[in-house]
Amino acid sequence: MSGRFELIDSIIFAAYAVGIIGLGLWVSRNRKGTERNAEDYFLAGKKLPWWAIGASLIAANISAEQFIGMSGSGFAIGLAIASYEWMAAITLIIVGKYFLPVFIEKGIYTIPQFVEQRFNTTLKTILAIFWISLFIFVNLTSVIFLGAKALDTVIGTGDGSMITIAIWGLAFVAAAYSLYGGLSAVAWTDIVQVVLLVAGGLITTLIALGKVTPDGGVIEGLKHVYNTAGDKFHMILKHDDPQFANLPGIGVLIGGMWVANLYYWGFNQYIIQRTLAAKSLREAQKGIAFAAFIKLLLPVFVVVPGIIMYVIYSQQPGTSVIEGVSEAFTKADGSINFDKSYPWLIGNFIPVGLKGLVVAALAAAIVSSLASMLNSTATIFTMDIYKPYFNRQASDKVTVRVGRLTVASALLIACIIAPLLESIPQAFQYIQEYTGMVSPGVLAVFLLGLFWKKTNTRGAITGAILSIPVAALLKAKAVELPFLDQMFYTTLITMAVIVMVSLSTNKGDDDSKGIRLTSETFRTSGAFNISAYLICVVLALLYAVFW
Repeated sequence: MSGRFELIDSIIFAAYAVGIIGLGLWVSRNRKGTERNAEDYFLAGKKLPWWAIGASLIAANISAEQFIGMSGSGFAIGLAIASYEWMAAITLIIVGKYFLPVFIEKGIYTIPQFVEQRFNTTLKTILAIFWISLFIFVNLTSVIFLGAKALDTVIGTGDGSMITIAIWGLAFVAAAYSLYGGLSAVAWTDIVQVVLLVAGGLITTLIALGKVTPDGGVIEGLKHVYNTAGDKFHMILKHDDPQFANLPGIGVLIGGMWVANLYYWGFNQYIIQRTLAAKSLREAQKGIAFAAFIKLLLPVFVVVPGIIMYVIYSQQPGTSVIEGVSEAFTKADGSINFDKSYPWLIGNFIPVGLKGLVVAALAAAIVSSLASMLNSTATIFTMDIYKPYFNRQASDKVTVRVGRLTVASALLIACIIAPLLESIPQAFQYIQEYTGMVSPGVLAVFLLGLFWKKTNTRGAITGAILSIPVAALLKAKAVELPFLDQMFYTTLITMAVIVMVSLSTNKGDDDSKGIRLTSETFRTSGAFNISAYLICVVLALLYAVFW
């Protein structure tokens, strides 16, 4: 089969790019006689309804990191990697009930602003610089590189010859509307992007299942995949599994996965920002519940294709659906290029016409995440660095201009650095592991800052700084801990440090900056409660079936 991109595919793909840019510019246009202010640019005027919030949360989250990286981990590990998606569903419920009421009540633009209100400006600045660096040098670069790599495989020859063109092309589409329109453009275009990426993911999975056996048929293909790769359908890996270091058995359910998810969904600016832009707290909570339901479905689109690719790759010579697949996945050093799974399925199984739609869906996932990261980078830099340190009296017009310049600068840096990320075996695992060096300290600071009034600034700063060497120590070969366990133990140690320093340095019982929490703070609507119960039941069934 040919992986060629025909004229009709190119037309469909181009129509997507033009359409999404046009939509973004249209929804963010200035109304007659009005000027865009900071709230409009950074928080979409605080007018987002629940369905836009839910769609935007998923669009910001799902990118090349999932479609490419998680499919690659599906090939290498199996369904167990879906824990990142399924446990995220319950994490979203926790965030909506226990974190979001505090953030919205504080009226903040950014997570660092909450840190300033709860602790002090110094810690806020430290974390603001940390997040800006993380967004630019890890998130933006990895998403844009993986996306370009995928497009090179699907549209090009797969030899890396068009990666540079793809990097700058994706950057242009993301910047074309997010730079001008801010969060409003990002959030409203995300609705279209989510529909497109879900449709594209479903088409790819169904067609791949239908072609995984010579006789064809989706049901037969599913049976064949399950019978051939039954060991890939376990959520809890045994200790002797070669991938145990990535997903350490039952420790996934009770340990480090909670650290990764609570940090990402609760305190990550480019995720939480769209909930801060809600019409109301209730609207934000409904949006979070909507996103949680979508998270339950995502492994079908981003993990199962990787398992299908494993089945195709592992078939005996002469019986494979496509000959030569083994050679296509083997790197020069003899290792397997797992992250080629999803692009390979698109290039070899998706027919002409549909291929343009599916690649547009893949691009939608990449562009929506890039746009979200860019907007959040601009928000943090403008509101937490530029305004307090360079121009305290900056008008809305100036802050919007600075935000746009920040978007352009961050994207330029990411595009220059992105090609340096070549030769990563499992991109999704790599990103999780190295983000996990810093997320435990941040999570510890926020959890204690939210729920323990006696947490003071000295304790928070000490804990945040010490968490890095603690994480590095637990990562040492002599310790040999799976990285999720490293994250869990680092969080516990950091929390202990914060508690000890806070207790030993508190003068009297001054907890004036502590968060005042009451039963009313955490009161949620009946609809949200029913959604939470349903999600818990579905998750329990999924883990029971695929234990």
